Amino acid sequence: MSKYSKVLIQKYFEENSIVKSSLNSFNLFIDKELQKIIDENKDIEPTIIPPNVDEFKIKLDKIWVTKPEITEADGSKRAIYPIEARLRKLSYSAPIFIEISSHINGVQKETFKTQIGNMPIMLKSNYCHLEGLNYKELIEKGEDPDDSGGYFIINGTEKIIVNIEDLASNKFMVEEASIGISKYVGKIFSESGSYKIPHQIEKLKDGLFYITFTRVKRIPLIVIIKALGLTKDEEIMNFVDLKDNSEVIINLYEFLDIKNEEDAIDYVAKRVGITQSRDIRLTRMAEILDKYLLPHLGTDKKDRVMKSYNLCKILKKYILVSNKKMDTDDKDNYANKRIKLPGDMLADLFRVNLKVLIGDFLYNFQRIVKRGKFPSIKVIIREKLLTQRIYSSMATGNWVGGRKGISQRIERLNFLQTQSHLQRVVSPLSSSQENFEARALHPTHLGRLCPSETPEGTNIGLRKNLALLANITQEENEEKVLSSLKMMGLELAK
Repeated sequence: MSKYSKVLIQKYFEENSIVKSSLNSFNLFIDKELQKIIDENKDIEPTIIPPNVDEFKIKLDKIWVTKPEITEADGSKRAIYPIEARLRKLSYSAPIFIEISSHINGVQKETFKTQIGNMPIMLKSNYCHLEGLNYKELIEKGEDPDDSGGYFIINGTEKIIVNIEDLASNKFMVEEASIGISKYVGKIFSESGSYKIPHQIEKLKDGLFYITFTRVKRIPLIVIIKALGLTKDEEIMNFVDLKDNSEVIINLYEFLDIKNEEDAIDYVAKRVGITQSRDIRLTRMAEILDKYLLPHLGTDKKDRVMKSYNLCKILKKYILVSNKKMDTDDKDNYANKRIKLPGDMLADLFRVNLKVLIGDFLYNFQRIVKRGKFPSIKVIIREKLLTQRIYSSMATGNWVGGRKGISQRIERLNFLQTQSHLQRVVSPLSSSQENFEARALHPTHLGRLCPSETPEGTNIGLRKNLALLANITQEENEEKVLSSLKMMGLELAK
């Protein structure tokens, strides 16, 4: 290594931590994701309300997290530093506060701030007391000044949330099918908030293209496109954009008699097995299409047009791949993968447990209303419920969605092993199955993942480590990306 390389690498680590990506992800989770999750569950309407009230709503408004503190036996609160949490077998966590208001018949009655639980805080993040301290100050606080942070302290134990490697959601990929009727299968995992819905496109022996998602099993794709509002055959041909493709024409010819949106929705409803009257059928089927078909494009009626355009684009790619005019997608290429960082994993955990908390205080509210009383919301919130559930997942490693081993006890045998553990990337694939291609070194790993650091034995290639200088970018907002592209000369279609 040349002396210039040494200077550059030294300079890089003076300015950047080895766990920079994890810290950024945790900061983003606290700063933005928490509020997004609250906005998803903003309005709560109890089913049982007092008889003298026409409408009752509970609204969750604003959420924020302070810095770690401890409540002593006498009820006093004070700041806690990591060393004390380790020695006294405590959790290094900060209180989560939320602003809640109740609305009776559309008029705001009470509004207050309350604590709904405690959030474990990542060491050296923006919400940690150690953030911004210099070498000497860290020693005074009982910390190793060379410790990079990036982990949590739960009941005195240092815990790390490992990075999870997963297939990119919201990306349509076509591969050759090893089993089944269809030679090629197209898949897309549509993810939006708490939804992650797999969609599958296939072509059966009758020459028709079919789509499968949630309860909707093998429904002709053309009918779904028509149900979304793109009813003219000429428009569908234009958006698929394959000139006079015979496969598309055959599919359009098959459903010539479906002329409008309602007929298409009714056709799908009958195929799905909704047996009520036509009006109810249409309403229920439209709701399924809005909520569960490509939810990442939106879940409102106005988003249907965009969904139909996207289905045409998906169909075009599927036809090109099945006619060997385009290559199949490589699942092991890192362009088709995403790494879920600690902030993303905590967002999943918080989202599910917030729903449990909401369910719990709705139950408490309705139970008291049944007795003929009208409780204040302050009384019905159990702050320990959320805290206990988050601590339980962090302590055991059992995460939402049935995943295990997400949170691990940090390996402290030597300094290098600790650094390695903080850089760990785990694949969700089973170590007992062969999965040769997933275990192999892929050219796209270069500069992103270490080519040599992986265990021998059953986990080889499934448990990897980030390269030393690897940095994982966070999701940018669309406006920022679009403005950059416009500066480079992108023109929007008129």
